[in-house]
Amino acid sequence: MPWQPPKINYFFFVIVLPAKLINGGVAGLIGVTCVFPIDLAKTRLQNQQNGSRLYTSMSDCLIKTIRSEGYFGMYRGAAVNLTLVTPEKAIKLAANDFFRFHLSKDGQKLTLLREMLAGCGAGTCQVIVTTPMEMLKIQLQDAGRIAAQRKLTPQAVTPGGPVEMKSPTAMQLTRELLKEKGIAGLYKGLGATLLRDVPFSIIYFPLFANLNNLGKKNADGPAPFYVSFVSGCVAGSTAAVAVNPVDVIKTRLQSLTRGSQEDTYSGVMDCIRKILRNEGPTAFLKGAYCRALVIAPLFGIAQVVYFLGVGEYILSHLPKRNN
Repeated sequence: MPWQPPKINYFFFVIVLPAKLINGGVAGLIGVTCVFPIDLAKTRLQNQQNGSRLYTSMSDCLIKTIRSEGYFGMYRGAAVNLTLVTPEKAIKLAANDFFRFHLSKDGQKLTLLREMLAGCGAGTCQVIVTTPMEMLKIQLQDAGRIAAQRKLTPQAVTPGGPVEMKSPTAMQLTRELLKEKGIAGLYKGLGATLLRDVPFSIIYFPLFANLNNLGKKNADGPAPFYVSFVSGCVAGSTAAVAVNPVDVIKTRLQSLTRGSQEDTYSGVMDCIRKILRNEGPTAFLKGAYCRALVIAPLFGIAQVVYFLGVGEYILSHLPKRNN
């Protein structure tokens, strides 16, 4: 029998997928705008090492940031996130649905293993956008901490990477990294990003799906929006705390500028060894509650937008071409 190419589900790609991409993008924009200051505090708390502690808590970090950099200092790096979060969230949510669609058998409920495989596929796909987004965002978010250290100890800060700028912009960082290291410069920390995002998606998507199913009033209908929101928050915060140790490692590896008393790292294993030796195992939980506070509403909002069908509504109101 001659070979035949696999059938392509045009309904999914032409009708379903565009709506899912819009939903993911809208949810990402709303979520990031709401929680970005907390994400900035998380990055700064994770990056500070023993002997160079500027902040004692999330609230202390935000108060000091406002005092030294103004209100908009809390949104350093937000432009990068707002630009790239649309494709990032869209890829993540659409990829999960794509894999769930193709792993299901005749519309039957997925087993837990298949749900985890779908999440694994989604997490793997999203790092294409997530890694450069995080790479640029971390430099911009941590610039205020480095500047504060420089004011306290003028001789204490030396460049720890290829970028030496007092007030870098995303475009300056991108150009410098591409000039110094090519496209690989934007993908520094790719391995750690995979180690964070794949387990996150493996935990998050099955947990959300099962929590959301518990709130359905009937087997065939959708869950109420508040159930989707709470399910997204609970699943998101649980997954975020579970992978926080890897998030600390990723943040440290992707930071290009450090204080003179702060360690540099050659890779994931080197980072783990130095953190354990110099800061102890509790250092892997730095910023965990900040990350939970960021991820919970971010994914709660995402799932509400998703289940309200914002993308479907937008597409249905687009003007139709007359043949």
